[in-house]
Amino acid sequence: MRITRIEAVPYSIPYRKPLRFASGEVHEAAHVLVRVHTGDGVVGVADAPPRPFTYGETQPSVVAAVCTLFEPALIGLGLLEREKMHARMNRTVGNPAARAAVDMAVWDALGRHLGQNVSALLGGFADGMRVSHMLGFDTPERMVEEACRVRAEHGVTTFKVKVGRRPFSLDVAVCRALREELGDGVDLYVDGNRGWTAEESVRALRAMADLDLLFAEELNPADDVLGRRRLVRQSPVPVVADESATRPGEVTRELLGGSADAISIKTARTGFTGSQRVLFECEGLGVPVIIGNQIDGQLGTACSVVFGAAYEATTRHAGELSNFLDMSDDLLTDPLVISGGRLPVPAGPGLGVAIDEDKLAHYRLDSPTGPTPGARPADRRPGAASPTTA
Repeated sequence: MRITRIEAVPYSIPYRKPLRFASGEVHEAAHVLVRVHTGDGVVGVADAPPRPFTYGETQPSVVAAVCTLFEPALIGLGLLEREKMHARMNRTVGNPAARAAVDMAVWDALGRHLGQNVSALLGGFADGMRVSHMLGFDTPERMVEEACRVRAEHGVTTFKVKVGRRPFSLDVAVCRALREELGDGVDLYVDGNRGWTAEESVRALRAMADLDLLFAEELNPADDVLGRRRLVRQSPVPVVADESATRPGEVTRELLGGSADAISIKTARTGFTGSQRVLFECEGLGVPVIIGNQIDGQLGTACSVVFGAAYEATTRHAGELSNFLDMSDDLLTDPLVISGGRLPVPAGPGLGVAIDEDKLAHYRLDSPTGPTPGARPADRRPGAASPTTA
């Protein structure tokens, strides 16, 4: 049960259509697969989705952090020595996605070694979660069309609406169109990705006061502490901290300082170990939580539902578990399936998932004949010739 090697494999899978939001847009899942190898032959896996526009990480930086900083520090440690692991990884500041992926891959390896699902090891509360679908920037007509399609095909009845454009009347019109078309049987909440000022946020929420929004997430800049406090005091709906509360100390600051009413937990950002700490802190303060989305593929989504289904508090609201529906392909041998508005925890030891090695070879970026990490991939659609793997 001791770590002998940690591997970081950059890969890229195109999206069917770009996802657009206030802080940027995404055309491909340019992620890093992290694999933790142990002396008894067990391999744990997890996904690191770099978000340079939010946390400053890139594919090359994630690979470098995992291979040159974390691997040398963790080789030889047992899978149960997680406090030692985090003490050593925490000597490096930043790099949240790289650190989180290593943590979750260790949990996956531990579950596989013990023959137990990680969700059961964490808490085992439920066998799945209700799903929230994220709607990126588009016209009101197209966003309504997408919401109706996802509800009809997958039974989803909770939608997170990306807002933060100027003038804010654009997003008010979208939310109003969604409410009018979908009716009262659907939950709507908004996410501004720091796109508005506090004053614009207050005015926008007042303009949507009759739409029965569930939450408003990170509407104004994360470093505008006083503005967020004013927003919380004036907002007609609970305000969720996301990018402004990325670790336990920041969660404490936001909640006790009056800058947030709820917290978004993202396993791609805090792993399982850090997410536990955030969750328990919120539980102790009586604060609601949401399982958020880091624009995850199916492996990242599996991590989210494994964690979210483990605890009662994280199942009270739908988790953001459907982003992979917009991807043209994925890496898992058995794809995740959303049905009846729910996503089950994958069955089996560890995370309950397996990587399709042929697909990984097809999409990886570090092969001798493939593009360099961080470069835009050539045409590698399903059926195209696979690059030679290392």
